[in-house]
Amino acid sequence: MTTPSVDRRSLLKGVAAASAALAVPRLFDPAAAAAPASKGVFGYGVASGDPTGDAVVIWTRATPPPKGKGAPVAAPGSGLGAPLPVRWQVSLDSQFTRVVAHGMVMTNAASDHTVKVDVTGLDAYTRYYYRFQSLGEFSTTGRTQTAGDVEGETHALRMALVSCSNYTGGYFNAYRTIAERDDLDFVLHVGDYIYEYGNGADRYGPASLAGVRDSQPPTETIDLEGYRLRHALHKADGDLQAAHRQHPWITIFDDHEVANNAWAAGAGNHQASEGDYLARRAQAMQAYLEWMPFRLPDQSQATPHQGTRFFRRFTFGDLGDLSIVETRQNRSAQISVPNVPFDGFVPIGISPAIDGGLAHPGRHLPEPEQLTWIKDGIAEQGRRWHLFGNQVMVAPVLYPGAALGAPGYTFVNADQWDGYTADRTNLLTHAAAQPSADAGDIVVLTGDIHASFVCDLPVAATPGSPTYTSAGVEFVCPSVTSDGFFEVIGGTAPLAGQPPEVVVAVTRQAIGAARQLNPWIRYIDGVGHGFAVIDVTPDRVQVDYHHTPVPTSARPDPRTVHGLAPTYTGSFQTVAGSRRTSAATGPVGAREDQPTGA
Repeated sequence: MTTPSVDRRSLLKGVAAASAALAVPRLFDPAAAAAPASKGVFGYGVASGDPTGDAVVIWTRATPPPKGKGAPVAAPGSGLGAPLPVRWQVSLDSQFTRVVAHGMVMTNAASDHTVKVDVTGLDAYTRYYYRFQSLGEFSTTGRTQTAGDVEGETHALRMALVSCSNYTGGYFNAYRTIAERDDLDFVLHVGDYIYEYGNGADRYGPASLAGVRDSQPPTETIDLEGYRLRHALHKADGDLQAAHRQHPWITIFDDHEVANNAWAAGAGNHQASEGDYLARRAQAMQAYLEWMPFRLPDQSQATPHQGTRFFRRFTFGDLGDLSIVETRQNRSAQISVPNVPFDGFVPIGISPAIDGGLAHPGRHLPEPEQLTWIKDGIAEQGRRWHLFGNQVMVAPVLYPGAALGAPGYTFVNADQWDGYTADRTNLLTHAAAQPSADAGDIVVLTGDIHASFVCDLPVAATPGSPTYTSAGVEFVCPSVTSDGFFEVIGGTAPLAGQPPEVVVAVTRQAIGAARQLNPWIRYIDGVGHGFAVIDVTPDRVQVDYHHTPVPTSARPDPRTVHGLAPTYTGSFQTVAGSRRTSAATGPVGAREDQPTGA
């Protein structure tokens, strides 16, 4: 099995680097976390998600009590526990004196005792509070709100953009910081909410956190029990609970919700000894849908799709829409080349077979039906912005071969849209052809790469040339905790053991060299972890980056310091009609308006 230290995504980070009042964290005990006596019925907190103009999904896990003294508790994934009735309420105030919706559901072991209610009939752009009750206990109170989706009206729209939250990689300080904000409509998580790795040779993260933040189960997740327990591990984290309690979330999975570098029929680290891959993926998806406040869209062929349809669209009046793209379930296998120094990278411009494979029109990232759905959304008129929640980078990222021990060559990462250039050309050519005044502009919101990027989206760009047509822009958030460029390059032989200040300098120097080859990339930060804030107005979309402190000899890994919050570091924007990025003058200020009840 490929370990995280040498897998394709970590290598991508290494290559890019070389070339270019808080709650005390709780250790996770499966039995104690599920025992009503120690955590209560609702020990995993509450969450809400997928807000529309008239509905929102609310979620919790209701743990039934043991059958008797000394009997096992209904731990996540155990299959234990009697059915449990759970009441729910949604109110306009936190004291629940103005309840607008309520009901009762039964939960049982078949859903791992998770509870998910799609609450409909709500008012648009309105803040609500919700809670659950069972066996005489109430859950904590969650706060949520519906979307500002009113025809002919324009409301403020602001979200946090996050990705790549590896539990063993560090404390979830970014989530706590997001929870403390009162100005967000929702959190957009674009993948790698969990990681499948275990605590052995495949452990992923700072060695200093071994024994402090360990995976449960302790081995790689390959079955339903394991995936349920891994989701439960995250939901037991106090900082993540706070972010779910404070804001609704819109989410989509990437590869690590199943296995690294997943594609339609396999994954980079799935072994035959681990069983049938499609069975594993089905169980991973089941756990994901159980443990996330996620509403599956219509599964009929009214919107054509392959497999289970996860892609979906949210609308916000005449301001814009948000299309959530799913790029793992139906993608073609990644192009790979033997004997390349870094797994997952392929050289371009030296072999018609390689270049032809990357550009083959029969290879797809989203399935063709989904790509048609994306293009139809771009062409839709009447909204200023088309936003895309997307897993892997759309913008081209070219890597100088000198960084890979192969001077004179250029490499791309075949797991990104760079590995499926026919689909990208199809998408960007279509977007560039749309009249901006009628169809609006596209802004792609991406994670996965564990670094912050601000990019134009070039059509038919030449490496190193500043002249290109831009179809739109892409804003990429850093990881919450997963190893970034700084961590990977610091672990390579030339820099292992060097002071953090040296590694930071080398990382930044390499990033500068990478930008020379990719002039459409306007900004890269491969040192900080954290999140981005996306603010949308009719005139522009702005991204504010919030990063952890720069590592120093006194504090070599900020991820290991609980409560060390990411702070604002800089802003970029795209002005309506420009389809390009530019610097912004400072962080976003107060919202232009507030939802009812805020």
